[in-house]
Amino acid sequence: MPVQITTADYRALAELRYQIRHFLSESDHAARRVGLEPQQYLLLLMVRGLPPGMMPSVRFLAERLGLKHNSTVELINRMEARGYVQRKRNSSDRRHALVQLLAPGQQLLERVARQRITEVRAGGVELVQAMTAVLGYRRRRRPSSPRRK
Repeated sequence: MPVQITTADYRALAELRYQIRHFLSESDHAARRVGLEPQQYLLLLMVRGLPPGMMPSVRFLAERLGLKHNSTVELINRMEARGYVQRKRNSSDRRHALVQLLAPGQQLLERVARQRITEVRAGGVELVQAMTAVLGYRRRRRPSSPRRK
């Protein structure tokens, strides 16, 4: 049975979209304030915030950034020229280069990340509320468990 979409659902979805766009816009501004383009900040963040067990290969970073392989290579080239990252050959598979964060890149990333985390912790309630509204937790109650006698 298709889900019935109510006016409240549309409003919740619109609010979530607004909150996400606001968060991303503020992240872009924070990156620019330290001299990074938004994609440069995202590259640093993706390298530093890898999921456990993942390697920072160009292919993996391209996927995480939503970029084509060649665009990711160009981004890494620019970041390498600025001394923010370095490519090294994967010791287990020499065909693949891995991207490592260098100290200047780590420092810029930390400045932006510290600010973003502080702002989210201080004002992220609106984002959580918007997500909660879309998920429908306010309207739907969990089925109660059978009562035991």
